[in-house]
Amino acid sequence: MNLSLYFVTPDGAEGLEQLVAAAVRGGATLVQLRDKQRSDAELIPLARRLVAALDAQGVPLIVNDRIEVVLASGAAGLHVGQGDLGVAEARRRIGPDRLLGLSVEAPEHLEALPLGIVDYVGAGPVRATASKPDHAPPIGFEGLARLVAAAPVPAVAIGGLGAGDAHAVKAAGAAGMAIVSAIGAAADPEAAARALALEWGRA
Repeated sequence: MNLSLYFVTPDGAEGLEQLVAAAVRGGATLVQLRDKQRSDAELIPLARRLVAALDAQGVPLIVNDRIEVVLASGAAGLHVGQGDLGVAEARRRIGPDRLLGLSVEAPEHLEALPLGIVDYVGAGPVRATASKPDHAPPIGFEGLARLVAAAPVPAVAIGGLGAGDAHAVKAAGAAGMAIVSAIGAAADPEAAARALALEWGRA
């Protein structure tokens, strides 16, 4: 599990498979399929195609909040939020071998976290972001550092991140940064991912 450049797909994106392929060519190390608009029935064949393509690249596919899609597609893991399926139940259903991630926004979310259940946490939002309008209040890099320090597992920073942020994210102790718009909305997603991967490596 390499969290350094964690690409989260934009909701309802057209040409999603081409976008994911470009992000991975550029250096994305993990991909999360997040789509609140499509149904499970629509996402399952898409996820299956993504799994086949990403397996060949050695890049895991994580599915956001759709456990049936994970189980039907053979995806590498599931990511859940605070309002989604509980992590103990999620772990029971996906089994011990798949990755399980959890979004955390405050220290109390970590205090309530059972040990040995999740593999990583998504910490944030660091900044306000249009890609998730219902997000919690931004925590900034100081808040990120506090969450990372309290987390019993690796943390990936999320929320309005992009070019120029790698040094601050790494200084906060995070294992990587989750990117949505800085790759998904870029004119050249492959080049955007490559620049972010290079920046992370130099930070």
